[in-house]
Amino acid sequence: MDRLMAMQVFVTVVDSGSLSAAAEQLDLSRPVVSRYVAELEDWVGARLLHRTTRRLSLTPAGNELLPRCRQMLEYSEDMRHALDAPDETPRGLLRITASTSFAQTQLIQAVVEYGRRYPGVAVDLLALDRTVNLVEERIDLAIRMTNRLEPNLIARPLGVCRSIICATPDYLARHGLPRKVEDLALHNCLTHSYVGRSLWQFDPKKKKARSGRGASAAKPQSVAVGGSISANEVTVLLQAVLAGVGIGHMPAYTVAPLVASGQLVQLLPDYEPLQLGMYGVYASRKHMPATLRTMLDFLAQRFAGQPF
Repeated sequence: MDRLMAMQVFVTVVDSGSLSAAAEQLDLSRPVVSRYVAELEDWVGARLLHRTTRRLSLTPAGNELLPRCRQMLEYSEDMRHALDAPDETPRGLLRITASTSFAQTQLIQAVVEYGRRYPGVAVDLLALDRTVNLVEERIDLAIRMTNRLEPNLIARPLGVCRSIICATPDYLARHGLPRKVEDLALHNCLTHSYVGRSLWQFDPKKKKARSGRGASAAKPQSVAVGGSISANEVTVLLQAVLAGVGIGHMPAYTVAPLVASGQLVQLLPDYEPLQLGMYGVYASRKHMPATLRTMLDFLAQRFAGQPF
């Protein structure tokens, strides 16, 4: 059995919705399509499709196997292009996901520059404020800000993500200036749905020594916070902060220019919110396509030493 062809037939059957439609797309007879699917089922030892006179549907085993077949076909395509280009020039499609705010403010510029360097690569950029399943959603690379990496994924450090506690001058004129971390509990703190929704943490290693003799040895500090607005997307929260509604805990890459221009005021300068690692996350080290390898190298070089 040509297993790769069997996988192609299986994927085409699922995408087209029927054996007949798949046969037409692949220029095969319907019995040949049925034989390929049956041979694939025999090889994996499980039924992949529920077949009725009206429709096809995936079995649990089929649902599990489908994304892996897609990945194998993509690897095969990448190998074919590699033979066409002995210099290993990356070619093909690269699917990347990142948070909406990071995609808008940082990643899209990097993607544009990468595209100028490697014009044979097409990038499909998904700006999503949720954690995706890389295999099921056919994502090659996810940019994640976290200190808790999933153990089943491969991650390459790309930098760190700093945060800034900030508010508008108008808000501070009406509600006063918080002078220590504990004061935040008395303010309207606008929180992210998934990161620090009820507790803001500050890294003692980043607390500045008032004496000017180096870092303070203060204990870690956390403060319970709450407010009138919570959202799952940073740019939405930023609009509320700019409207003078409350205090925000915002990524530096989003608000640093606004602090520099005076539209926002950085609060608690003696305290540094807990930093998050910035990682390029992917599913496997095996058969890494040139598109993914070169993008990781490019982002690591571009973001190295930049505390966003």
